[in-house]
Amino acid sequence: MLAKAVFSLGLWLRFAAGQSTPGRGPQLPISNSEGDILFLLDSSGSVSYYEFSKVKEFMWDLVHPFTFGPKDVQTSIIHISTTPTMEFPFDQYLSRETLHKAIQGTQQLMGDTNTGKALSYAKEKLFSDGAGARPDVPKVLVWVTDGFSTDDISEPMQLLKDMGAMVFIVSTGRGNYLELSAAASQPPEKHLHFVDVDDLPIITKELRDAILDVIQANRLHAVDITSSSFHLMWPQLLSQETGYYTIEYAPTDYPARKRTKQVSGAHTSLILSNLAPETTYEVALIPESNIHYFPPQTTRVTTLAEEITPAQVFISESGPHSFHVSWAPTLDSVLGYQILYGPLPGNSVKLLEVDGRSNSTVVENLAPNTTYLVTVTATYRSGKEKSLSAKACTQEEGSKVRHLRFEDMGPNTLKASWDAADGKVQGYRVRCRRQTGPTSVISVSPQVHSVLLTDLASGTTNKVCVKPMYKNQPGKGLCRMVHVQPATEAQEYKHRQRA
Repeated sequence: MLAKAVFSLGLWLRFAAGQSTPGRGPQLPISNSEGDILFLLDSSGSVSYYEFSKVKEFMWDLVHPFTFGPKDVQTSIIHISTTPTMEFPFDQYLSRETLHKAIQGTQQLMGDTNTGKALSYAKEKLFSDGAGARPDVPKVLVWVTDGFSTDDISEPMQLLKDMGAMVFIVSTGRGNYLELSAAASQPPEKHLHFVDVDDLPIITKELRDAILDVIQANRLHAVDITSSSFHLMWPQLLSQETGYYTIEYAPTDYPARKRTKQVSGAHTSLILSNLAPETTYEVALIPESNIHYFPPQTTRVTTLAEEITPAQVFISESGPHSFHVSWAPTLDSVLGYQILYGPLPGNSVKLLEVDGRSNSTVVENLAPNTTYLVTVTATYRSGKEKSLSAKACTQEEGSKVRHLRFEDMGPNTLKASWDAADGKVQGYRVRCRRQTGPTSVISVSPQVHSVLLTDLASGTTNKVCVKPMYKNQPGKGLCRMVHVQPATEAQEYKHRQRA
C-alpha cells in the first residue's frame, strides 16, 4: 500500500507540473533488438473481465513497435490459473498483424491464482526449444498481477533469475511491496511498477525502454536518432590491444554511396553525422582482430524527417515605433536568419540579419499606427531556405488612457471617468472584474469618457481597466483597484494606482 500511495503521489505531481501522460500515438518501429519476451498473465478468477481486457491492451501497446522474427523479438503468453497454460509458443506469430490478433483473441481461463506453479512452468518454456525459445538471446519475463497468489513464488522466481531471465513486475492491485520487490530483478525502482489498471499507458514507454536496454545490450543498435545523425552503440568485443572496428554504412537505396570509418577496439560507440533526412541506412560493424574472430553485426537505421524552421513567428511588445519578432524552433542546421519588413500597403522593404543561434530580434524606427508585413527566412547550412510571414501593428503615438478616477453615485454604484487617449481612437473598452459577482465589459464610443459601474457589493475591492481601441489593435490600458465601503459606513470609496 505504501508503494502504491507513493506511486499515486508521483502521478499527481506529474500532472500538477503540467506533464502529459504518454499516449498511445504512433510509435516508430524498433529494430536491432533480439530477445524472447514472456508475459505471465493473471488469468484467474480474482481478475475481472474489464481488468483482463485492459491488460491485453497494455501488452500489445508494450510490444507493438518491435520487429518480430527469428532474428528479432519473439513473444509468448503463459496464463496464471489453476493449471498454467501457454497461449502460443514463441515462434508462432512473427508479424505484428498475427501477434496482435493472437493477443486480442486471448481468453481468460478463470480458476485459482497459482502463480508459483506458473513460474515453474515458465522456467521450462522460456529456455525450451520445443516452445520456440532460442538459446543465447536475452530472456525477459513480464508478470502482470493483481498482487494475489495462492502459492509460494519466491523459489521458482529465484530459479528463473538464476538462469538469466530479467524479471519485470506490474502490479495493478494491492500487492505486497516487500514480496514483489524481492521477486523483481534489481533494482526494484526499474523493474517493479504499481499502477491502477486504467493508468497502465502511463508506464508503457518507461517499461518498454527498460526492456530495450536488456534486449539490445548485445547488439549493434542506434540511439539519439535525428534528421542528420544517429549514435551507434555496441557491446565491448575488443580492447585497445586486441584489434579495431570498421564501420560501414550506406543508404539502402544507394549502396554504392558506402562510407567507412575505423575506431580502436576500446570504443563501444560512434556518432555518424552529415546524413540525409528520412533515409534508411544499412550499417555494419566489423570487428578486426588477429586473436579472436567475431562475426560482423548489422543494423538498419532510418533518420528522421528534417525539422523545419521557422514553423512559428510571434509578434509581441508592440509600441508606436517598434515591436519584438521571435520564431521557433531553433536548429543547429541553420546558419542565419533574415528578417524582411515593410508597411502595408507599400513597396518599401528593410532587412535585418541575425545569426543562427538567435530566435528573436527587435524591429525599430517604425511609423505609429501602421500594419507591417514581417517575413523571417532561415538559411540552412545545406543552402536551402525556408520563410514564414506574419503581420504586425504598431500602436498609436501616446495611445494610453490617463487619469482614471471614480465617483460615488449611490449604493453599490460608482462612476468611472478618464481623460481621452491620443490618436484616432475608435472607442473605449471598460472591464470591471468584481471581487464577488461576474466580470462585466462595456464598450463605448470615442466621445464617451465615463461609465456607470453597478452591482458592486459593499465591502469588496474591484479591478477596473479602461483600454482605448484603435483601428489595428488596442492601445495601452489603465487599471485601478477601487474599494466599496461596507454599507454600514458612509458611502465612500477608496482607490489606488495599481503598481
